[in-house]
Amino acid sequence: VAKINPQAPLDKVCVLSCGISTGLGASINVAKPPKGSTVAIFGLGAVGLAAAEGARIAGASRIIGVDLNPSRFEEARKFGCTEFVNPKDHTKPVQEVLAEMTNGGVDRSVECTGNINAMIQAFECVHDGWGVAVLVGVPHKDAEFKTHPMNFLNERTLKGTFFGNYKPRTDLPNVVELYMKKELEVEKFITHSVPFAEIN
Repeated sequence: VAKINPQAPLDKVCVLSCGISTGLGASINVAKPPKGSTVAIFGLGAVGLAAAEGARIAGASRIIGVDLNPSRFEEARKFGCTEFVNPKDHTKPVQEVLAEMTNGGVDRSVECTGNINAMIQAFECVHDGWGVAVLVGVPHKDAEFKTHPMNFLNERTLKGTFFGNYKPRTDLPNVVELYMKKELEVEKFITHSVPFAEIN
């Protein structure tokens, strides 16, 4: 149970309790993109869009959305995505495509698919020396993460997060305040409002 601003509309802030906070926090609390940096977001579902929103709030200058479904690209612009890559459009691995687009790799990446290949790509697409990749998606229980040890020796960082490193009771009230101050636009995440009778 988290005590939030009593002025906050519950039919809006209810969506902060899971996916949105997870993606938002993965960017703001874990990836921590510096102002003007380049961020790649793998997977443009609700969590990925929230990660893009977090990168936008943090001041990233380029936010590259990576998804196999191009119909998501237009919507993702509203959340700060500036460019898009569909891995199916390229013959080379997507981490190489991103490295070419960004002169050596992105500063930060956030993986929101749970697909083990996307997780490896998200790590391998960050820049040597300072790149940070954050894993958010939950992989299949038998999945194995395989990458060359040089990727670590070249000073890349791999991190994981659960619920965007937010502590619900103490941190969710602050996320609600971001919304109340109009810094976080929750309405963008809500497509429909239906009464209980029509849910199914």
